[in-house]
Amino acid sequence: MSPRRSDRKPAVLSPEQAAAAAMVAEAKARGLALTGPDGLLKLFTKNVLETALNEEIAEHLRHERRQAEPGRESRNVRNGTRPKTVISDAAGEVGINVSRDRESTFEPQIVKKRQRRLTEVDEIVLSLYAKGMTTGDISAHFAEIYGSSISKETISRITDKVVAEMQDWANRPLDPAYVAVFIGAIHVKVRDGQVANRPVYAAIGVTIGGRKDVLGLWMGTGGEGAKFWMSVLIDLKNRGVADVFFLVCDGLKGLPEVVTNVWPRTIVQTCIVHLIRNTFRLASQRDWDAVKRDIKPIYTAPNPDAALAALEDLDEKWGKKYGAMIRLWRNAWEEFVPFLDYDVEIRGMICSTNAIESLNARYRRAIRARGHFPTEQAAMKCLYLVTRSLDPTGTGRARWTMRWKPVINAFAITFGDRWPTAETY
Repeated sequence: MSPRRSDRKPAVLSPEQAAAAAMVAEAKARGLALTGPDGLLKLFTKNVLETALNEEIAEHLRHERRQAEPGRESRNVRNGTRPKTVISDAAGEVGINVSRDRESTFEPQIVKKRQRRLTEVDEIVLSLYAKGMTTGDISAHFAEIYGSSISKETISRITDKVVAEMQDWANRPLDPAYVAVFIGAIHVKVRDGQVANRPVYAAIGVTIGGRKDVLGLWMGTGGEGAKFWMSVLIDLKNRGVADVFFLVCDGLKGLPEVVTNVWPRTIVQTCIVHLIRNTFRLASQRDWDAVKRDIKPIYTAPNPDAALAALEDLDEKWGKKYGAMIRLWRNAWEEFVPFLDYDVEIRGMICSTNAIESLNARYRRAIRARGHFPTEQAAMKCLYLVTRSLDPTGTGRARWTMRWKPVINAFAITFGDRWPTAETY
């Protein structure tokens, strides 16, 4: 038999429930609605934010309001407040008063300087934009999933916030030495009077600690060429890169001379995967299996002399039928053979541009939905957001570093005279 209503014990409220109940009671007494322009939710948001900000400045100044200890070293005290309007998805626009200090050293965290939104809407917008959605797609997505309206203009303003951050990133100082730098380019369509293909150059560096780092993005004009790569490499040098052990590329004509002009001791290594892929393009498909068996001894040779002997065998067997294929290997020979002089660990990591190709695949996925960009800055902003969103959990970075550890040890021994530390190996 259940107890009568009058016999039941009153429920014990948590501190949070008690505070909410007190505010609801106060709102009813004052005739406030729970929601709306002047409702309880907005008042509650304002009170919580201002209380948190007061706690933050008290922690920063190390004293409560009007309770500074006499004779203390710092003369920094509160200096009134400044009004600020922030936007909350639940309460709309909320006016708050942010405390200031006399020396202007207070950096609020609950509502940071220049922050206008209280939710993670900005980060959601940037993430969706980086994944290839247009401003119209994102606006429709918010309306469909979240039931909220965000205009395309607001989304553009949110993404424009990263422009200054992108410029700082593009001009940041770099390490003095990299064990390997992988370079490549993709093409994007930019509307500049008329829609035209523009190359975007990218470079990935591997530090002496085995960490992978996207060194930069550069928008070029016309087709990909060694002349513009010269300006890219000079930019890297001006940002602090004094030495690169290996530069891995896809066999662009004229690039080795450019690299030598910037870093005289850098070894230029052409991508073996590109070389093999181009080999099959010059051979009939019915001969692919036989050609595959005959070129394998070249790139798996124990040393350059053995590789040259295997190339001579390939020429003897296929030279008359596929002279262009043999000419391809001979023209690329100077940039093909360098990796054969090094340990197996080093060979496996510098024989292809897979690292930059993987990055370019992410870029292509993001730009495919857009068709073309209205300006060069819009294209670069999209690619930078893709770069910023790579590997959010850090697992890929950890896996990369673990895979490169044995290679770094081999590099440290082989290039001990150029290793930028006090240790010798």
